[in-house]
Amino acid sequence: MAISFEGQVALVTGAGAGLGRAYAMDLAARGAKVVVNDLGGDPHGVGENRAAAQKVVDEIKAAGGEATPNYDSVADYDGGFNMVKTAIDAYGRLDVVICNAGILRDIAFHNMSEDDWDKVFAVHIKGSFTVLRAAWPVFRQQSYGRVVLTTSSSGIYGQFGQANYGAAKTSMLGLMNVLKQEGAKYNVNVNTVAPVAGTRLTQTVMPQEMIDRLKPELVAPAVVYMVSKECQDSGLIIEAGAGNFNRAAIVKGPGLQPGMADAMSAEWCQENWGKITSLEGAEPMWRTGQTLANYLAEKAKA
Repeated sequence: MAISFEGQVALVTGAGAGLGRAYAMDLAARGAKVVVNDLGGDPHGVGENRAAAQKVVDEIKAAGGEATPNYDSVADYDGGFNMVKTAIDAYGRLDVVICNAGILRDIAFHNMSEDDWDKVFAVHIKGSFTVLRAAWPVFRQQSYGRVVLTTSSSGIYGQFGQANYGAAKTSMLGLMNVLKQEGAKYNVNVNTVAPVAGTRLTQTVMPQEMIDRLKPELVAPAVVYMVSKECQDSGLIIEAGAGNFNRAAIVKGPGLQPGMADAMSAEWCQENWGKITSLEGAEPMWRTGQTLANYLAEKAKA
């Protein structure tokens, strides 16, 4: 069955090019009214230019869709509020938020400045907070919402020279894991994509041949599905790009439970380290102290 967004409104941050543009175009082609947000800064977060967002809006309209631009910065609390206000003022509701805006400031940790750290966190993690904090009351009131956050292999597994970017991207997983719980009662699903694509950002770290091959449109199908009403999953990390789609997960190994009757020593840990660190039989978790399997079983009973 074809996935449709007729009657729905989507907000995509950083949608003036690359991945954000691909998401916005696909959503609009499926009937969504789209708020195209982009400050228009460079890949390092410097400057602004309204032409980027307006160009995508024009493309959507030329293809027969509906869209409106927003030029606010996600790093500003009022900016996040204004993006949501733009959706409500223009279309009367908001159903989908894709937090895609990002910048890169790659540098080895021993050379990293406070500004390099703060600017990356301001756009990535604070930028997700500002938008979702404004959207969350709307989602709760209408008992519906779909959110996709953006992480990276740098945040899941690590990448040399990206301590700021990797730490900010790992923060997305913590945000998702809390919001998936707080949103469950209100039919608000929160998932995360780890994309691999040739964009203005990755152009600073990838050869041009890879940039040309790794089309953002190869990532969009997973994101568009995750923000659809058909997707009932929440709390998933999906890696997408280069013709690959897979799930990544934080799992908990069985470990050892010697109890608290006797004090364990460092030597005990040394002796049992293999069992403590084993991932045989590991399970993904839903929340602290509860496995995903147990949560889904309880949900099915309810």
